[in-house]
Amino acid sequence: MQKHNVNLPIIVTARHMDVTDAIRDYAHKKIESLHLDYPRIIEAKVILDVQNHHRHIAEIVLFCADHIVIEVKSVTEDIYASIDESTAKIARRMRKYKTRLLKNHRPRKDGSIRHLEEHVFHQEVLHTEEEHIEPSYVHKESYKLRPLFADEAMMDLEISDKPFVLFHNQQTHRLAILFRRKDGDYGLIEPEFSTNGVAK
Repeated sequence: MQKHNVNLPIIVTARHMDVTDAIRDYAHKKIESLHLDYPRIIEAKVILDVQNHHRHIAEIVLFCADHIVIEVKSVTEDIYASIDESTAKIARRMRKYKTRLLKNHRPRKDGSIRHLEEHVFHQEVLHTEEEHIEPSYVHKESYKLRPLFADEAMMDLEISDKPFVLFHNQQTHRLAILFRRKDGDYGLIEPEFSTNGVAK
C-alpha cells in the first residue's frame, strides 16, 4: 500500500501570480498526503492561476502507473481553498475508482499508445464545397488512445473530467467511444464495417 509518496516529483507552476514558498510547500504537503494504494503516483503537477482577483484556480494532474492520468480543477476565491478542493476531488475519484477495480487482470495484446490530434471546425465551413478546409483550433491537445476493455473505459471515465473516452476495445478490436448519457447510463459507439472493410 502506498502510504507515503516518498520523493514524489511535484512541479508547481503558476499563471498571473507568483508562487511563494508558503504556497509551494502547502501544495507539496497536500499532494504528499494522498495515501493512494492504487494507482501508484509517478509524478504530480500543480498549475495555479488567478483571474480578476476573484477566481483562484488550482489544477492538479497526477501521472500514475498503468498509463492512468487524473486531472482535476477547482475555482474558489482563495488559492489555498482551491488546492484543498482539488485534492479532495482526487481522493473522492480514486475511492470510487478503487471500488470498481477489476478483480482479474486482463492481458494486453497491444500495449502501444497512439496520440490523436483534436480538430475543431467552424459550423459554417462544414457546408462548403471546398475540398481542403483548415480546422479552427478551439483547444488543441494530444489524446492518448489506450487499449482497454469497456468496463475499464467506464472506470476511466469516472475519474476524468472529459465527457467521453476514446479507446481501442480489446474485446472487439475496434476503435470505440464511451460517453455518459443524459439519463446517467453509459453509451458505447463503435464503427460497423462492411465486407470490404470500409466503415459504414
